[in-house]
Amino acid sequence: MKEQQRETEQNIEEINDETVTEQIEADVDTLEKEAEVDPQQVEIEQLQSDVKELEDKLLRAQAEIQNIQQRHARELQTVRKYDGQKLAGAVLPAVDNLERALQVESEDAVTQQIKTGVEMTLGTLVQALRDNGISATGEVGETFDPTKHQAIQSVASDDVASDQIATVLQKGYMIQDRVLRPAMVAVAK
Repeated sequence: MKEQQRETEQNIEEINDETVTEQIEADVDTLEKEAEVDPQQVEIEQLQSDVKELEDKLLRAQAEIQNIQQRHARELQTVRKYDGQKLAGAVLPAVDNLERALQVESEDAVTQQIKTGVEMTLGTLVQALRDNGISATGEVGETFDPTKHQAIQSVASDDVASDQIATVLQKGYMIQDRVLRPAMVAVAK
């Protein structure tokens, strides 16, 4: 019986070995077939890879163009917003001189006529500045702001509270939200 059992086990082992061998041979055949490279398939895969790469480059280029356009639009907006800055800086001394001329007392008719002409000229210049977004800063009683005002001195004052402008020595001007020239002021203690 034992011998018969051994023969049966050997037969089973041979059958298993044959089955395993056949399976291995089938797997090898499958792998060999898969290993055979189709040159057209390789070319297709390469072209697909190239297309993906070019699509990526295209998207990046489009994003860069959009960024450049946005940056250009912001810069153009800034230029338009502050385009009168240089001209205003050149005109402000003339405005200051006309204001000083109006402070002179006049008693005779000729001087009064000249003063009227100066007032009209000053009014025209001030209106032109306003029309271009330029406004005066630094009024008596206004709270002192170091970003808009330049304190020349501190004075004791009963007319205004502490840290407020007591006297304006020279008007300051702003274009939109940018200071063209800070106001020179005396600040109350």
